[in-house]
Order: sequence, then structure tokens, then C-alpha cells
Amino acid sequence: MCIGSRSGRAHSIYCILPPHMLVAIAKNGSAQQRSLAIDTLSADHTFRQFRSVQAATLVPKRAGQMPAVAPVVHRTIYTAKNTETLPGTIVRAEGAKKTKDPCVDEAYDGLGDTFEFYLEVFQRNSIDDAGMPLIGTVHFGDKYDNAFWNSQQMVFGDGDGELFNRFTISLDVIGHELTHGVTEHTAELAYSGQAGALNESVSDVFGSLIKQYTLKQTADKADWLIGAGLLAKGVKGVALRSMKEPGTAYDDPVLGKDPQPATMSGYVQTTQDNGGVHINSGIPNRAFCLAALDIGGNAWEKAGRIWYETLNDSHIKATTGFKSFARLTVSNANRLFGTNSAESKAVTQAWHQVGVL
Repeated sequence: MCIGSRSGRAHSIYCILPPHMLVAIAKNGSAQQRSLAIDTLSADHTFRQFRSVQAATLVPKRAGQMPAVAPVVHRTIYTAKNTETLPGTIVRAEGAKKTKDPCVDEAYDGLGDTFEFYLEVFQRNSIDDAGMPLIGTVHFGDKYDNAFWNSQQMVFGDGDGELFNRFTISLDVIGHELTHGVTEHTAELAYSGQAGALNESVSDVFGSLIKQYTLKQTADKADWLIGAGLLAKGVKGVALRSMKEPGTAYDDPVLGKDPQPATMSGYVQTTQDNGGVHINSGIPNRAFCLAALDIGGNAWEKAGRIWYETLNDSHIKATTGFKSFARLTVSNANRLFGTNSAESKAVTQAWHQVGVL
């Protein structure tokens, strides 16, 4: 869902909630839940059309091609006051004190944590590697059940309170969405089929790493969940996705059952969701998790470095699929840590375990 187009290929509005989940709510929920899900799906379609026009003016550049500026975080948080007007009214600027609104402060902190992670770990100066100011709008729409990155800013709904909490509550969700911007400025992976699933997976990988880095968690201590805390009380589930055990994040009468496969034997062939980008991303997600756990220690230091170098690899293409991406990660592991190194073996074995290599 939530996609625009640029130069003839899929691009640009990236939402955290997969469309299959919203469709399930529209079928299984209460009258109010169905109405809100339909409204969200309708709004997402409108955003997609809007961005198809705007995206034509956006030309991402790979790292090293942007003019250098001092790496200083610059955040601005707006409120839409439950309208769909962007960006809205400024409620917290860079350096300002905390407000009494948790949505505002969580968005502010999440943007800062993401900026710090990319700068400290990968020496990347913001999303575009050129000091891009970070903008977030909270209180978007009326009980809007989603959050998205539109190539210019982050947008957060309040959630309906019955199925979803406020969408600023999960740091990995914020990191996930902002990482779509990083991918736009590096690999430029198309948002369909296996390339689209890789696009989603990369955002899950770095969204999880941002949370782990902020919490100072080693790979074995991390929960490897995307959207932990987002599901409201009473919902049968723990998160939107599990990188460690795809297909186990939720099993709820309204949301349905997590459809993500853990290996290529379960790969879903579908025309929905741009070829199942939110479903099949579970396969490369699990590969990364397995590699990180096998390598041990802080996942962002070695496994994360390998994946980041692959995003910036000159051999990656917009249409790169699972197997080509896997081979590039092995190549980068060899380059960074040595052929037949423990890191290279861990990455290779992980891709074998999920059936890609």
C-alpha cells in the first residue's frame, strides 16, 4: 500500500502497517474498526496518488555524492491536530524542552535516536548523508491507524485505541520508516516483488538495530520484534513482525494470523501488496537475525555493517532479488572481515538456512 511512482518504478509512500492487516480488520472488526480500517486504506490510496506527482521531483543520490555539511541533528515536530494537513503546526523545535504530549516527545526522541545511530555507527550524516533536517507530524487524521515516511517527513497516526496504540510508541517503527529514506538515497530498491521485500526487510533490520543500539542490547538480548508495544491491550499478539520467528508475531480474530514465511519454501506468490513486500520480507529478516545471533555481540557492529555496506554497494540494482542480495552480503563480509572468516561463514549459513542460497 502507500506507494507512489518515480521514473516508471514503484516508490515513495511507505506505511508501517501492511495492507493485509488493514484488509483483515475491514473484514473481521467491529463496525467502528471496519470503518477506521477502510478510512485508512482510502487515505493511503490518496497519499499514493499525491506522491506519484511529487516524487518526480525527488532525485536521491548515493552516499558520497551529496555536498558535505556539519553533522548536526535538526528536528522539528508538528501536530496535524487530527486533520490530514501536512506538516501542521510546530509544537517542538530542535533543542526545545519536553512537552506534556507523549506523541510529540516520542517522535522527537525517535528522530534523534535514528540520527545518532546512523552518525555514530556508520558516519552517515542524516537520512541523505547530507544533513537532511528531520521532520515529524503527530496526531495525523482521526484515529488514523498507520505511520509513514513520504520521502520528506515522518507522519504518525494516534491509533484507534482498540487495536493499535499511538504510532510513536515503538522506536523500531520510527527507525524502520526513516530507513526507507536511507534506502532511497543508497540502493534505491524498487518497491515490488523480491526487491520490494528487501526494501521492507532493510527497514526492519535497521529499525531493530536502532532500538538495540539505543537500549545497548547485544544480539542475544534483543527481542527482534518490529512494533512491540504498538498492539493494544487485548490483541492476541506481540508485534507487527518477528524477525527471529516470522509468522508468529500475532494470531488474532480481528487482525488475522501473521502470514510471513520463514524460508523460501513458504514464499508467497501474490499480486497484492506489490507482490507481497510486507509478507516475504520475513525471509531476509530471518537471515539477518540468524547471522547476527551467530556472530554474536552487538548486531550493529558486524552484521549491521555488512548490510549497510551492501546497501551502498555499486553492484546493487533497483531490481535486485534475494539471491543477488545474499551474494552481495557474503561478498561484503569477505571484504570487511576476510574470506572464510567467522562473519562470512555466519552470513553464508544464514542465507542457506532460509533457502535463498
